[in-house]
Amino acid sequence: MLAGGFLAGCFVLSLLGSAHLAWEPEGVSPAARGEEGAEEGEPPAASSSSSSSQPHLIFILADDQGFRDVGYHGSEIRTPTLDKLAAEGVKLENYYVQPMCTPSRSQFITGKYQIHTGLQHSVIRPTQPNCLPLDNATLPQKLKEVGYSTHMVGKWHLGFYRRECMPTQRGFDSFFGSLLGSGDYYTHYKCDSPRMCGYDLYENDNAAWEHDNGMYSTQMYTQRVQHILASHNPRKPIFLYIAYQAVHSPLQAPGKYYERYRSINNINRRRYAAMLACLDEAIHNVTFALKKYGYYNNSVIIYSSDNGGQPTAGGNNWPLRGSKGSYWEGGIRAVGFVHSPLLRNKGSVCTELIHITDWFPTLITLAEGQIDEDTQLDGYDVWETLSEGRRSPRVDILHNIDPIYTKAKNGSWAAGFGIWNTAIQSAIRVNHWKLLTGNPGYSDWVPPQSFSNVGSSRWHNERVSWTAGKTVWLFNITADPYERVDLSRKYPEVVKQLLRRLSQFNKTAVPVRYPPKDPRSNPNFNGGVWGPWFKEDERKKKPNKKAADKQKQNKAKKKSNRKKGHSVDCLVGG
Repeated sequence: MLAGGFLAGCFVLSLLGSAHLAWEPEGVSPAARGEEGAEEGEPPAASSSSSSSQPHLIFILADDQGFRDVGYHGSEIRTPTLDKLAAEGVKLENYYVQPMCTPSRSQFITGKYQIHTGLQHSVIRPTQPNCLPLDNATLPQKLKEVGYSTHMVGKWHLGFYRRECMPTQRGFDSFFGSLLGSGDYYTHYKCDSPRMCGYDLYENDNAAWEHDNGMYSTQMYTQRVQHILASHNPRKPIFLYIAYQAVHSPLQAPGKYYERYRSINNINRRRYAAMLACLDEAIHNVTFALKKYGYYNNSVIIYSSDNGGQPTAGGNNWPLRGSKGSYWEGGIRAVGFVHSPLLRNKGSVCTELIHITDWFPTLITLAEGQIDEDTQLDGYDVWETLSEGRRSPRVDILHNIDPIYTKAKNGSWAAGFGIWNTAIQSAIRVNHWKLLTGNPGYSDWVPPQSFSNVGSSRWHNERVSWTAGKTVWLFNITADPYERVDLSRKYPEVVKQLLRRLSQFNKTAVPVRYPPKDPRSNPNFNGGVWGPWFKEDERKKKPNKKAADKQKQNKAKKKSNRKKGHSVDCLVGG
């Protein structure tokens, strides 16, 4: 079935370690550390008579990995570890994420669509007083309720303007990584604009200056994962969220990984290939550690990309249309797989509809946790679909509704049959049908030949030419996964049905959270570090005379409350 081409990868097991452990746990071998010259073989999985049936949960998220950029999708970039893990597990070939970083991460960690968290528009910028709303329960918080140790390594990108937004305040026992969406892989500095630059490497709630030894982030993150595994008791359940920075720009990699890709003429593609090769090696080192320290036999490893690849930065989504940042398949269908000794149907391919929001209820159920009855989730428990090959409970996906992005000048209510304003950027999938409105984003098909310096005529031949002013598209994705045949004029009744579904979803949306930049966010005001800057307006705290008298009478209590802080929603101005 052509739908099988939907391999979306929400689970990026990106463990790249090939250097010495900065935290050298006793007994870590050179192979486990990923040192050059380490043995290629894998250790027998150490047995740990687990005192609990709760599995260890390892979620690996790659950044900007293209749909084609994995060996088993025909890439010229070799990914032997990913290929092997996927072949022995379940490949997800109808798997969807979001087109950008923040949206995918927020939906993974809450199980909710963007329209239900207020993060419908773009990503959270470093200078915005914004973060994942504090009234949303997160996956690590739910897992901690049932005894899990929770650790995050890598890229957060869910906001940090106040301390309550930090990873350690959102359910993680420990955090080592970056808060922003990108940065230098070696120096960990990021400039958002001229004179707006800062350091972005954290350990828990503080800048990790002591760990800044110039190590490449993929390898540094892998070493931290190895340290966590070596230090934890495998008889107790652990949740590891490993969000690698790779292969997001800037395009940087250790020199030795370039050697095998000298034949790639396009410099961005060559750099990207080196980064992906390093990531694949890192994942090998992580799985090695899982086996060495006794976790593997009772583990579930999920690998996923957060969105499609960016061709201008070396990524390739061929044969899918579009790129990162778009709602065409190339932006939202991802590389993904599940690898686990607990799977019943190992070595299989899943073509059932799966979305990144599904991991929240799936993992909580596997962990023997509970989801509150009043929690309105958009994800489904898909474990039986993955493990046993059963039908997915999911029949539709709201890719998004962005009421701020209305750049389709010719969009109108009339074009939407009076049901929907087609100037609004939106996309929805229902069974085999996919509908897009507004401006879906970059829409070309970029074949592998486009990365050759020989010429770009082949690329030009793949560029789309559509009727000017078009703001509605309809595709049968099962029959046409590459979105080459628009059926909106042929099936107007189907268009109307999907527009009504969009309208129904929109009635449940919360207001968009996209505040303007706050000059107080400048790292120069925070010791040169990107980090929380928001403090409540002192004028709001100033009491009147009566309140002041009461304040004196309750001085001790007030001091106590001040130490504890305030449980305020993560909105601008408090």
